[in-house]
Amino acid sequence: MLLSFSTWAEIESYLKRSRTVVVPIGSNEQHGPTGLLGTDWLCPEIIAREAEKSADILVAPTFNIGMAQHHLGFPGTISLRPSTFIAAITDWIRSLSGHGFEKILFLNGHGGNVASIEAAFSEIYAESSFARRDAGFALKLVNWWDLEGVGDLAREQFPEGHGSHATPSEIAVTQWAFPDLIKTADFSPPIAPNGPIREALDFRARFPDGRIGSNPALATPEKGGALVALAARSLVKEFDVFGSERKPR
Repeated sequence: MLLSFSTWAEIESYLKRSRTVVVPIGSNEQHGPTGLLGTDWLCPEIIAREAEKSADILVAPTFNIGMAQHHLGFPGTISLRPSTFIAAITDWIRSLSGHGFEKILFLNGHGGNVASIEAAFSEIYAESSFARRDAGFALKLVNWWDLEGVGDLAREQFPEGHGSHATPSEIAVTQWAFPDLIKTADFSPPIAPNGPIREALDFRARFPDGRIGSNPALATPEKGGALVALAARSLVKEFDVFGSERKPR
């Protein structure tokens, strides 16, 4: 079930049977010469939408702009400051929890978001802790590549040249979902260098084509389809386990 394509009455009805919601979250940033700029928000959205086809899962609108300041040296990247990102996440959570959602699962597609999402969770929980009151909801962060079995499959598919940015696994997921948008390029070297991530100009100097340790040419739609199918099944399990958590008495 997609929140954006539902009416308020349908959401009210959903809340009578479930208080759990998935929020895909990512970033709009460069992904090398062949990666779509929306890769990091598209991957969690693709997986969440695939999961809801076979399970009673509510998928919220995708939070598609994240913390990507280090990619701003490449045209098309859009980034929020960490403080802005944290404030926006807080407002999303307050909106959903105000309607009665008690379990809010963020399915993340961008490693650069992790610290800020966790900081947002800590800020929100701190409000309740200092006020000595129950928050009334629980928050969970899951990176799509950490879903059960997904990392193992990616390592099996790409034993070399996977890297950590513009990876063949994430490129493969978007290739499967959007076969008409597959891009090609000559990579030199085939496997990009590795190194630290700091600010935008330093990043562009270290990684001229935007890749980090990866060879996106290894991606195929077929491999992407296998990743999506496994990730969707694992998300359903994660959703069910999270949704069934009970507070200690």
